[in-house]
Amino acid sequence: MKKLIIIPAYNEEGNIERTVNNIKENAPEFDYVIINDCSTDNTLKICRENAFNFINLPVNLGIGGAVQTGYIYARDNGYDCAVQVDGDGQHDAAFLNEMADTLLRENADMVIGSRFIKMEGFQSSAMRRLGIKYFTNLIKGITGATVTDPTSGLRLINRRTIEMFAAYYPTDYPEPDSVVTLLKKKGKVVEIPVMMKERESGKSSISPLKSVYYMVKVSLAILLESVAK
Repeated sequence: MKKLIIIPAYNEEGNIERTVNNIKENAPEFDYVIINDCSTDNTLKICRENAFNFINLPVNLGIGGAVQTGYIYARDNGYDCAVQVDGDGQHDAAFLNEMADTLLRENADMVIGSRFIKMEGFQSSAMRRLGIKYFTNLIKGITGATVTDPTSGLRLINRRTIEMFAAYYPTDYPEPDSVVTLLKKKGKVVEIPVMMKERESGKSSISPLKSVYYMVKVSLAILLESVAK
């Protein structure tokens, strides 16, 4: 399999080098591309100085646009699967080969690395866990499928799903919405247990107020999509 890691990065000067080194050490079979989402810090400088493989976006597209750029790159360069690994260093590349093996063995369209199967590693804040549980219940009610970690960015997809997401991908807080899109199209979504790390440097671009806004917006998008289809 030709395998790609997509690394969306916005102001990750303190994490991006460590993220790439983790990939090189634990998943050397994967290619990678950093999507620098118009960072205002030294992320781009670090990518250039280290000769990392990167795409530099001229404007900030947000997480959805950055990841979709990676899917377009994967589609256009003939990759069989692609996985999102966030530039903040929270995702451990040590789990990627197991995710790729699961994709093939289960004939799945998406494999999600879930924090909440074995409940090990960094579990996020209590408020975010409440939001994650909310989306788990919403997705269960709409699709009948149980997804324990629907906001996880650590997700590996096959070629068919690459082409789907390259053509259309939600903009804000895209993970729950895109999972529903795939499930509604009869895609097979599988989860495996992973451990995630706490961010060591910088801060999340999603504030508590933005979290509430995204929850409302994504909920409406999911509900409207379910009614339309």
